[in-house]
Amino acid sequence: MSTYQKIGHRGAKGHLAENTLESISKAIELGVDAIELDVHKCKTGEVVVIHDFTLDRTTNGSGEVARKSWKKLQSLQVKDKYKIPLLTDVLNLITGKCKINIELKGSNTAEPTCQIIQAYIETKGWQYSDFIVSSFQINELFQIRKLDEHIPIGVLSKASVTQAIELGKQLKATAIHPSIGIITRKNVIASHEAGFIVNVWTVNEPEAIERMKSFGVDGIISDFPDRLI
Repeated sequence: MSTYQKIGHRGAKGHLAENTLESISKAIELGVDAIELDVHKCKTGEVVVIHDFTLDRTTNGSGEVARKSWKKLQSLQVKDKYKIPLLTDVLNLITGKCKINIELKGSNTAEPTCQIIQAYIETKGWQYSDFIVSSFQINELFQIRKLDEHIPIGVLSKASVTQAIELGKQLKATAIHPSIGIITRKNVIASHEAGFIVNVWTVNEPEAIERMKSFGVDGIISDFPDRLI
């Protein structure tokens, strides 16, 4: 039995179009413990699952996600065949199957995401421990903490684990999420000693996966969940 959490990056990004229901279903099929995905708030207020601030790379549309209505976003295609999902679509799909790491990519995402999390806990049988909210946008994380002291927070970092630990203390966070480029055995130990779990991203190569396991990380985020055995 695995001693770390197997986390599918944007679903199963290495197999199917990222942040789509199909990719997330594939990750579940491959036995993940959790899904990592990205959210933005669109012009009409819905929380949509997409990585970039613009539509150009992943869809047949163009322009900023935040300036498009949900109706417009629904009309677009991802990789010529898939749809942009709502966060609620994903939660409905994975209820009872795995946990979720919601990365707040866009601005003004904390409040509507918090409302959705609270609604799913109150009415859909979810628990706070099923969620973790992460972001590079520190103001969004502080807003999450202001709105709900119980939502688990993950502090993303691609620069300094030491700084992430300090920020984590301020936020009363649950986890540190360092990039594979900055993680060491020593700073995993330091994170654990400070009371945080460590979920590392994005780890795809078998040798790197084994190295992260030897470091004692708590979760590995990968485009290829099938390699996390």
